Amino acid sequence: MTDYGHQLEFGIFPSPDAQRAQQTIELAQLADVSGLDLVSVQDHPYQAKHLDTWTLLSVIAAQTSAVRVAPNVANLPLRPPVVLAHSVATLDRLSSGRAELGLGTGAFWDAIVAAGGRRLTPKESVDALVEAIGVIRGVWGGGTVSVTGEHYHVKGLHAGPPPVHDVGIWLGAYKPRMLRVTGRLADGWIPSMGYADPSALAAMNAVIDDAALAAGRGPEAIRRMYNIFGRFGSGGGLLQGSPRDWSEQLAALALDEGISTFILGTDDPTDVRRFADEVAPAVRDLVERERALLAGAAAGKGTSEPAPGDGRGGADHGAGPTSVLETGRRRAAEARGEVPLSVTPTPDDGTRLSVELPWDESSRPVAAKPDDAAYTREQQAHPQHLVDIHDALRDELAQVRGVVEQVRQGHLTVGAARSVVNTMTMRQNDWTLGAYCQSYCRIVTGHHTLEDRSVFRHLRRADPAITDVIDRLEEEHHVIADVLEQVDRALVGLVEAPGYGSDGAARLEELQRSIDLLTDTLLSHLAYEERELLHPLARYGLN
Repeated sequence: MTDYGHQLEFGIFPSPDAQRAQQTIELAQLADVSGLDLVSVQDHPYQAKHLDTWTLLSVIAAQTSAVRVAPNVANLPLRPPVVLAHSVATLDRLSSGRAELGLGTGAFWDAIVAAGGRRLTPKESVDALVEAIGVIRGVWGGGTVSVTGEHYHVKGLHAGPPPVHDVGIWLGAYKPRMLRVTGRLADGWIPSMGYADPSALAAMNAVIDDAALAAGRGPEAIRRMYNIFGRFGSGGGLLQGSPRDWSEQLAALALDEGISTFILGTDDPTDVRRFADEVAPAVRDLVERERALLAGAAAGKGTSEPAPGDGRGGADHGAGPTSVLETGRRRAAEARGEVPLSVTPTPDDGTRLSVELPWDESSRPVAAKPDDAAYTREQQAHPQHLVDIHDALRDELAQVRGVVEQVRQGHLTVGAARSVVNTMTMRQNDWTLGAYCQSYCRIVTGHHTLEDRSVFRHLRRADPAITDVIDRLEEEHHVIADVLEQVDRALVGLVEAPGYGSDGAARLEELQRSIDLLTDTLLSHLAYEERELLHPLARYGLN
């Protein structure tokens, strides 16, 4: 669960269709009187069928009194940042602090070029956005603005006028680099269903959180927003049922994925009314109750006795808010094609070849496993990838052991082992037993280094509850590295005495002991890692 604790907000995302301009304004007025928080409009200046976004937002702000207005999101390649900052600040002042700024890098480059913009590569577009944020905040901040960048050059500009409230910059971001920019610089993240479906939110949130922490910010500094689309009816599926279904599913997204602003894409006034009158209050109620239950449990107060008038056990919510949310989570998971985790950890049969292991297996931390977690096929590919890598390591280890055994039994000399090793999947130019074993050790070490530097760091930040497990896995990596050093030393000794005299036999015994210890530690470690990390990998991905 990832709940950043933000107050919930709800808004709409109507089409800026030039043929129905008055209906769009009336829809915004309906949102205003219905108690919604936000009206946002897409920005495609090259689209002949669309009204200009800033002009439309200005009219909406003039004909409403409470809703905030924002582009969703402003097309930066066609809106110079100094002019954009001035437009936002002006609208904020004229609307008594009701303007916000959704910002994007641009996407439809042929159309942007046709409208006079410059075509940028993905890297250039992100670089330009980072520079633009500096310019915009400089214009709002007062004093003199000087930004010397590759894409924007502002020197000695007198800033102002400032907005009358702290305008939020919300980024439409999907790719890893833009997500990292969001965590480092933005006030909000505003993806859309269809481009970032609910099953992808956890991994994307984790990238934002990592970047926020690296920048010295808390993950809660970034509001998580979501453009949603659905249909009220009697059918199942995500946002395809009754207002109650919607409220349960959105409450689950708030508590599980940290979404605190839901923006409904619709041009239907009936849907706006139902969203404002039935869905939004129910979502707020469910989330507030669940947060209170969790806070009470954390404080040791318990939750067995419902508070007066909290509705637990009433007709509207059955067994209470927690069970309602679980129903919402289950229905949302089914709609997203999620099923229980089908990837299974490789069992450890407990067989050990060595007299003593270099660690105490009984002292390993164990993380709680979710009983009802469900994941999409794409999410389940991450833990399956880990198991596949481990299976390759286990297969190669078995082959190393087989070759060593044949040499020990006299069926193969070290030199003759090359014909056996040549059929193995791990091939080296020097087909000797020693070279093969050494290459295997390098692959194991490389796999563990990758986990330590990338995957483990990502999982530690995404899920603090498994920190103890990650710490133990990293400790075991160091132990296995020491065991691999023992294998290397035994191989050096074997090369120095390759014959079958007493000295050679003793060195073969030493090699066998080190291979047995590697077998025990590695197989035990891989099984433990799979038991503990399959669910976190499914939820948060590999990076």
